[in-house]
Amino acid sequence: MRIHFHGHACFEIVGEGGRILIDPFLTGNPSATARPSDFTHLDAILVTHGHSDHLGDAVHLSKQTGAPIIAVFELASYCQSQGAKTHAMHIGGKHLFPFGLIKLTLALHGSGIESPNEEHMIYGGLACGFLLQMEGKWLYHAGDTGLFGDMELIGRRYPIEVAMLPIGDNFVMGVEEAVHASQLLRPKVVIPMHYNTFPLIAQDVGEFLHLLQRRVPESRGQALSPGESYEV
Repeated sequence: MRIHFHGHACFEIVGEGGRILIDPFLTGNPSATARPSDFTHLDAILVTHGHSDHLGDAVHLSKQTGAPIIAVFELASYCQSQGAKTHAMHIGGKHLFPFGLIKLTLALHGSGIESPNEEHMIYGGLACGFLLQMEGKWLYHAGDTGLFGDMELIGRRYPIEVAMLPIGDNFVMGVEEAVHASQLLRPKVVIPMHYNTFPLIAQDVGEFLHLLQRRVPESRGQALSPGESYEV
């Protein structure tokens, strides 16, 4: 199984069971190394919440590939109204797909959908994270979130191989909080995300890797530049 990083919080997971894309913010992403036209086949598109830097090209990609958007009910309903194929879920629920098992987790964040045709933001339900089991291994994409104590429960219940955690601060966890999240989750590998895309979320990833190594030696930090991959 291979994890490809496409910048910001966008990851492509390719395994024997299928190919999925998480938070496909490609168009307008200054760090993206892929374009929507690069994806002719997908088995699923996972969207953590409705903000434009996460919902991104999801609707377009669903129409282009026929892949369902997997998201909380309210966000899935919005995507369906835009012509996308969807599979609605919600926090705490799980579903077995042909490519693997998906379970939705809590994320402390908003999920308003920005629309040029609406005077106000559209309600997008709750933000979420995703636990994904493929090839017998658990991956955790935390989505946009602050630190929360139930990360310890997630870490106890699921032997996480790779955790993708935001470190950008301001809108999400910063470096210190992400290191503490790693202590609670106890993953084998931590891939930092959601940093350096814009000046407001600029962070020193080297500082994160150093603190992680010092405080959580059982978890290995793996920083990926956009376009790089990690083999699980």
